[in-house]
Parts: sequence; structure tokens; C-alpha cells
Amino acid sequence: MVATWLIIVIVVVVLLIIYIYNSLIRLRVRVKNAWAQIDVQLKRRYDLIPNLVSAVKGYMKHEKGVLEAVTKARTSLMSGSKESKAKASNQITEALKSIFAVAENYPQLKANENFMQLQEELSGTESKIAYARQFYNDSIMAFNEAIQVFPKNLFAKMFGFHKEAFFGAEEKERKNVKVDF
Repeated sequence: MVATWLIIVIVVVVLLIIYIYNSLIRLRVRVKNAWAQIDVQLKRRYDLIPNLVSAVKGYMKHEKGVLEAVTKARTSLMSGSKESKAKASNQITEALKSIFAVAENYPQLKANENFMQLQEELSGTESKIAYARQFYNDSIMAFNEAIQVFPKNLFAKMFGFHKEAFFGAEEKERKNVKVDF
């Protein structure tokens, strides 16, 4: 009789360990998928930027620094760690804002159909990147929470699960935006 209860307890404990391990694996896979979705949108933006730069080049001869900043940030976007990609992504966002702000000074450029289409595509891509970042951070939150709560935290340590970093904004992006009319 005692042996039967012991076997039942062992089976329940083993099933619990399997359940906890599989749930942690599912969460880690969700985090990787969320990062892959950000990567897809970053790649899309990466591919659109050369077209934007060539559409703008002829009009913005005096704004060479803005175009160089976009090209430099684009180069660093597709290599390195998550952190370096996140930093490059933020640099590109800032540089693209500069291009669109400078484009306001060039009415022919603003009226150019190719430029307008690229601007619209980049704007849509920026929205998709923002959504992908939010999904990534939500996935990170669920994963980090799971590996910190009892009893999963015991097994997370045992199986080598570690906290992941959120995709955050840089300090200058947290400041209030000053709007002058």
C-alpha cells in the first residue's frame, strides 16, 4: 500500500517537473519568436532605406550629414547582438525623423510620388516595429515572471533559464518633445 502511494507521488512530481519545464520552454520560444518578428520588420526597413536615400539624394545636396547618418545606422543594424540592433534601430528612427523634417523644406521632394510612397511604407513599417517591440516586451514580461515565481523559479535555476532584457527606449526618447509653431 505504501509502495503504491510512493509511486503515485513520484509520478505526480515527475509530471509536474515536465509541465513546468515545458511551460518555460514555450515561453522562451515565444520570446525568440517575438525577437524574430522585430528582426523581420528591421530587415524590411533596412531594405527600404536605400530607396529612400536615392529618392532624396538629388534634392538634399546640402543635407549630406542626414543621409550619412541614415546610411551609417543602416549598416550597423543588421549585425551584432540584440542590444546593438536595438541601438541601431533607435538611431535609424531618429535619422528618418530628420530626413522627413528636412524634406519639409523641399516642396518638389514632398510632391514626388516615389518619395511619398516610400515615406508611407516606412511609416507603416515603423508602426509594425513598434507593435513587434510591444509584443517582444510582453513576451519578456511573461517569461521573466514565470522564472521568478515559486515553484518555477526552482526549476528555472536548475535548468539554466535566465532573465531576458526588455527592448527599451533610449534616454533622449524619454524626454518631453518640444513643439514650436
